[in-house]
Amino acid sequence: MKKTPTPPTTTSPTSDLPIIRIMSEEEEMHVKLELEMEEETHDMLVKIGKEVATDEDYVEIAVRAGLKHGISSDK
Repeated sequence: MKKTPTPPTTTSPTSDLPIIRIMSEEEEMHVKLELEMEEETHDMLVKIGKEVATDEDYVEIAVRAGLKHGISSDK
């Protein structure tokens, strides 16, 4: 994991949010898997994920969703 100091950047993916400053970024290698499973297994994994997810995990998901929405609405 490589941590790179980033000069503060101002971004607001939607007009509903206050200004968000990106203070740093980290490059991480990851693998995206396409999974196939039964619905019960999916539900169990979602439950486990909700139990172990941190507030920061939810913030990252929301920021990514806002950025994707902003990009797609600009097209």
